[in-house]
Formats: sequence, C-alpha cells, structure tokens
Amino acid sequence: MTANHLDYEEYFSRTFGRWTKLWQQMTIPNERVLMLVRWVWSFFLFVSEQLKGDTLMRTLFKNATLVTMNEQRDVIKGDLLVEDANIVALGSNLVESADRIIDVQGDLLIPGLIQTHIHLCQTLFRGQADDLELLDWLKQRIWPLEGGHDPESLYDSARLGIGELFLGGTTTIVDMETVHHTEHAFQAIIDSGIRAISGKCMMDHHDADVPLTLQESTEASLQMSVDLFERFNGAGNGRLQVAFTPRFVISCTDDLLREVARLAKLKKAYVHTHASENRGEIEVVESTRCMRNIVCLEHLGLLGPRTILAHCIWLDDQEKELLVRTQTRIAHCPSSNLKLASGIAAIPQLLAMGAQVSLAADGAPCNNNLDAFIEMRHAALIQKPLHGPTVMPARQVFELATLGGAKAIGREHDLGSLEPGKKADLAVVSLQGLHTWPHEYTDVYAQLVYQAHASDVRLTMVDGQIVMQDRQLKTIDVDVLKPSATASLQRVMQRVGC
Repeated sequence: MTANHLDYEEYFSRTFGRWTKLWQQMTIPNERVLMLVRWVWSFFLFVSEQLKGDTLMRTLFKNATLVTMNEQRDVIKGDLLVEDANIVALGSNLVESADRIIDVQGDLLIPGLIQTHIHLCQTLFRGQADDLELLDWLKQRIWPLEGGHDPESLYDSARLGIGELFLGGTTTIVDMETVHHTEHAFQAIIDSGIRAISGKCMMDHHDADVPLTLQESTEASLQMSVDLFERFNGAGNGRLQVAFTPRFVISCTDDLLREVARLAKLKKAYVHTHASENRGEIEVVESTRCMRNIVCLEHLGLLGPRTILAHCIWLDDQEKELLVRTQTRIAHCPSSNLKLASGIAAIPQLLAMGAQVSLAADGAPCNNNLDAFIEMRHAALIQKPLHGPTVMPARQVFELATLGGAKAIGREHDLGSLEPGKKADLAVVSLQGLHTWPHEYTDVYAQLVYQAHASDVRLTMVDGQIVMQDRQLKTIDVDVLKPSATASLQRVMQRVGC
C-alpha cells in the first residue's frame, strides 16, 4: 500500500461515525435501507481505490485529436498513454501494452476543465431563487435555504453538483460550502473522485437578514475551519485541499478576516471569497469600512497569489492595479453575472494588464447550470458587443478554462495541459453531433468554445480514474442519488417553511 493512501482504520474513523449518526436520525425503514446501500457503495469505492494503489493501471487512448495546451499549443492526431494517475506519453501511433485501450475515433481529447468558483452546497436549490439581484437573492432565498441543510442534504447536494460537473468534463473545482456540516460535502468530494479546493463558509457578522441557522461567532468560525483543515487537507490521495472561505467582506468582521489571512499564510492554504460582484455590496462595504472592496481586502492582508476572488466586476483603476500587482486570482463567472444582473467584468482589460483570470459557473441557483462550455461561450460573446469581434478569441477563452484554472490554484506544473508527467485529468469531447458537423477545416478552439456542449463529453478522467464514460457516472449511483436528493430538498423546504 502506498504511503499517500488512507488506511482502513482511518477510513472507518472518518466515515463510520458520520453514517452512524445519520442512521440514528432516520426512522423510516426505506431511508435506512438507502443509507446502508450508500455506505456499502462508499466502502466499495474506497477498497477499489486502495487496490488500484498497489498496481499500476495503464490506459491507452487511441486515434484522438489531442488538444494539448502545451507551450506550443500543439494539436496532435495520435494517442495518449496514462499510467496510474499520470500521463506518461503522447504521440502518433504509440505501440504500448495497456490494461485498457479506448478508441477515441478522432474525437477531441482535452485537458480536464477547471472551474474556480463553485458552490456544491447550493446545487440542491437549483430553480429556487430565480430573477433576483444578488443581495435579495441571498437574503430572501439562499441564506435561509443553506441554513436549512442537514448532513444528508448537504452530501446529496454536493454529489448532485459533482455528477453534473463530471458529465461536462470538469475535473477540478474551487468550492465554497455553507456554514455547517462541511465535512459531509468533503466526504462527497472524496467519494466521487473529483479534485477540489474547498472550505467552510465563514459568516461571523450578523444582522437581521442573516438567519440564526447561519450565525456563528468569530472564534467558532475560525476553530471549525482550522479543525476541517487539520482533518481533511490532503484527503482523497491529495485530491482535496482545504481552504479558508469567508463569504464576503460584508458578512465577516475585520478580526475574522485578519486571522484568516494569518492562518492561510501559516498553513500555506488558499483563501476563496467573493468581491465586487454587485454595486449594492460595494455601497455597504464603503459605508461600513470607509474604503473600496479590494482596498479593504488589501488592508486586511488578504490579497495575493493564494487568494481567489470570485467576480470582480465593479473595480476602479486602483483596484485593478492592486489585483494585478498582487497577482490575486480572479474567477470570472459570466453566466451568473448575467442572470443576477450584476454586470460584465472588464476581463479583456484585466488580461491586458496581466491579471490572472480563470472561469467558473458559480452555484446552480444563480446560473442554473454548472456547465463549463456555457461559461466559455458566454465569456467570449458578452465582450464582443463592447469591444469588437476579435476580443476574447476562442483559444484565449479555452486557455482560461484549462491553464488559467491550473495557474489559479498553483497547479500549472501538473494540471491544465496534456503533457508527460502531468496528472491524468482529461476529457473526451465528441464531434459527431449535427451541431458540430462538419468538423473538417475548422478551428478546434472554436469548436470547443462556440459549438460543443457539455452533453458532447463522452468520458471524464480524474487522477487516472474514469469517473464518467459514455454518459454514465462511475462513482455516483444516479438511481440512488435522484430520489435521495428529492427527499433532501423536501426536508430542507419544510425546515425553512418554504
């Protein structure tokens, strides 16, 4: 057994207590049967992963169009060999022995897509908060719903989101959970096989709009975040990194934010938060902190290359320069920004200034999809009426969804492109649909950004493990998940009085 694999004793200590607690909460026999099935499935996946760690699995992808995203941006007709969790070779007509051979039949083999701002905790609330602006969306719908989560509903919500992400070729996410029960979302991340930076939402500043179910003290918020870091950071064979994730400036005290900056530096952890998404948000920050949002974050020590800020729409020139100078990461979420009428971020200008930008879908209730292909298309199209048809060309946008995401999380050395030595995080995208036909004499990046859909993804692999093939999820039992998610939503809605 390799050293970076959890042993069985640790597995049981992390999971058995959770399942036992949930079992005791359930009084309906059918719910207990469902829970038993889930526990057995989780244990089966764990054992399979351990056994895989003892022997190298070799997978050979044949007859692919390899969109490498290497330094030369080579697009190669050929093959790619994966050994265990890593890419070991690619080129024309590889002659290699392999445990499994997958004929891609000329379709595109791309680096796994990376989304740098997701809320798995909100997937269960898709369709429950439409046609509202940000602050009303939060206060009237999302905060009460998040506060209504129980451990099982959060687990279901996370699995629901991860399944959708896998079906769309996303292999890595930066995720913000809700205030409570975060360990159950972490367990969903571990069980499913996705790669993630995730953390507990921190909200220690309370007013009348924050439900009691989301209120916490500064000390409790910090302690819980540290405990989660110590318990889970590096879990899932290193796929899960734990971050500190304060919601945004107006829901946090300065004391909390300063301590987050200190702890993140001490533990070499990421900070993931929202900033300058909405004009109303900025007005609140200016009225309470007497400074602009990004200036406030700098004042508190939170800017830098290990901080990921979602949105960054309403920035003045000083704030843009601060983000560029500090190399703070920006997660651009065009669909969410459009649906909430938050605005259009100045991404072309920021990129020209040297800002580090990546893409994401945000949460399901403000999108209402977790589809990286939609985000790529919107990222390109929304800028063209403002700046002309040549701005945000397809290749640049695809870079944001792959290498841009890898750079955002400090993983460009092993993620974001198809190269020997990098992690085997990849996806196969079919070009056989009428909406992608004909596919001769066309630019491959235009095909991916303007034509392809999430439903064109035929296979998704993370860390050398196939998590989706032929539109079938391999680590998530959809027949179990769907009725369980429906029951979870019903419990939450009853709990919050909706």
